[in-house]
Amino acid sequence: MKIGWIGLGNMGVPMATNLLKAGHAVSVYNRTKEKAEPLLALGAAFVDSPTALFAENDVIFTMVSDDAAVKEIYTGATGVLKTTGVAGKIAVDMSTVSPQTSRFIAEQANQAGVRFLDAPVSGSVQPAKEGNLIIMVGGDKETFAQVNPLFAKLGKLALHLGDNGAGSSAKLAINLLLGITGQAIAESVLFAREHGIAAEDMLQIINESAVGTGISRMKTPLILQNEYPAAFALKHMAKDLRLAKEEGAASPLAQAAYETFQSGLQAGLGEQDFIAVLRLLQDK
Repeated sequence: MKIGWIGLGNMGVPMATNLLKAGHAVSVYNRTKEKAEPLLALGAAFVDSPTALFAENDVIFTMVSDDAAVKEIYTGATGVLKTTGVAGKIAVDMSTVSPQTSRFIAEQANQAGVRFLDAPVSGSVQPAKEGNLIIMVGGDKETFAQVNPLFAKLGKLALHLGDNGAGSSAKLAINLLLGITGQAIAESVLFAREHGIAAEDMLQIINESAVGTGISRMKTPLILQNEYPAAFALKHMAKDLRLAKEEGAASPLAQAAYETFQSGLQAGLGEQDFIAVLRLLQDK
């Protein structure tokens, strides 16, 4: 299959790179062409519009920031579903959006004769580079089977979870856990610090204990250096927790995490890594 890719942010570039390195023909589109330069150097072709991209390829992947961007790409005035001659093609959205948006795009795609999968991922930039993402897929099972060899180049696990929207629901669930976990790590470190325990020592205790996680170990250097370059930006966590809340996540922990990360966004921490929530909590 000829592959098109839309969205060349922190995740899109390494993911498209892995498809190129696996020997696939990949065409790309991004509003800012300069972001495509690393992929063009590897042999990708640049296409001037999303509609032209879909017209030239059998399957397109989209990886953009939010619901509005996804809707614009698919159903806007120049959206890919406005392209003629797309019946029978496949569109795969790997963005983190609401299940409602995924189902809406699927309905619009079906009317155009396009097969649509929602396939968001769990994992940040480094797993994307390594091809170790977890891919959660909603949509037609036969379409999933057809695309699965491509998923295998992007992640270590791809699961078909049900109809359209199921992938997006699973993504909100895992990021709900991620947000709660990030806040819990921050609160534990701050509580220990208030009682004379150095952050370095507390993080070693956490990481070597039964409650240590991949995320606690990954974020330890950031906390100790008090520098938070974004692998997964706080603004995206705030957005995902808002979407989870809109989908009915109303438990005490979900509510607390939602409020904390919204406060972090309002405090100007949005462009920093989500574990920078520690900076917000230490000032309270």
